[in-house]
Amino acid sequence: MIRLSAITRVFRMGDQEVRALNGVTLDIASGEYVSIMGPSGSGKSTLLNVIGLLDRPDSGHYELDGSDVTGLSETERARVRREKIGFVFQSFHLVPRLTAAQNIELPLILEGVAPAERSAQVDAALDAFDLRDRAHHRPSELSGGQRQRVAIARATILRPTALLADEPTGNLDHRIGAEVMALLEALHHAGTTLIVVTHDRELGARAHRHIAMRDGEIVGDET
Repeated sequence: MIRLSAITRVFRMGDQEVRALNGVTLDIASGEYVSIMGPSGSGKSTLLNVIGLLDRPDSGHYELDGSDVTGLSETERARVRREKIGFVFQSFHLVPRLTAAQNIELPLILEGVAPAERSAQVDAALDAFDLRDRAHHRPSELSGGQRQRVAIARATILRPTALLADEPTGNLDHRIGAEVMALLEALHHAGTTLIVVTHDRELGARAHRHIAMRDGEIVGDET
């Protein structure tokens, strides 16, 4: 599903050059559950952003589902993200002025789904993620765990083939974090490719495949 070949990403900070990714080559098959681990600055989040088409590599090639997506325009990249990739972030990234239901509905609106179908899908998501009684609450009125559940519901409402999670439990206590991971893993068991970036070894160990990064390079890959 995902094939990265000699991916390099360079950032310039003043007169310094930082190689966030240094010739990364990686294949991830459809349906895998992968954790990407490493210390701060190892390049793991940059790698996830490249996989998610949020960032463009400076060199190398990226194939997604057999198509070269390296040189796509911003419009084309946005289309592929909508069709194939869901994102879950540590900071939730919910729209503050929208209710939980409206946040979940947003991708459907952007995709042009008809109102009746949108309503049915949002209702199903509210039930699936145990958010029915919080449907009309805004993010500021929700707990951290509830906000992350809204974020996961929004990320998966279009049924992406891959779900990318960047420190998904970073702002949650241990119990709520375990509940969030159980939700993500249930989606994996239903067939979604799940890629989790984390610095938490316990969390990373839950995956079936463990990729270790340091200084912009993959230094370990174990199943």
